[in-house]
Amino acid sequence: MSDSLADRIETWMVGQMPIIRMHGGTSVVREANPETGEVVVELGGTCSGCGISNVTATNIKRDLLADFEEVTDVTVRVPSTGDQGAATVEGGRGGELQHETDAADHF
Repeated sequence: MSDSLADRIETWMVGQMPIIRMHGGTSVVREANPETGEVVVELGGTCSGCGISNVTATNIKRDLLADFEEVTDVTVRVPSTGDQGAATVEGGRGGELQHETDAADHF
């Protein structure tokens, strides 16, 4: 079992925020750099266009910064297209909410 920062954050997200999956949302850690402290989380599924995605993002940023000493900056991306898919890891919330203008073709 890998002990990378990305794997630890993925595991944390699944344990801390199962409600995202229960509501049809998805999340995946796109970047987790232990050297720079930067983490990028992407929300998808029903998180796209959800009216409380900003609350989810704010909460996860706070929690990741508190729970992972090496994390210093958290960004959350939420595709604004409304595209849905299941090819991501369920679980967490994220940091700064960034609505993407490009199609969410990765979902």
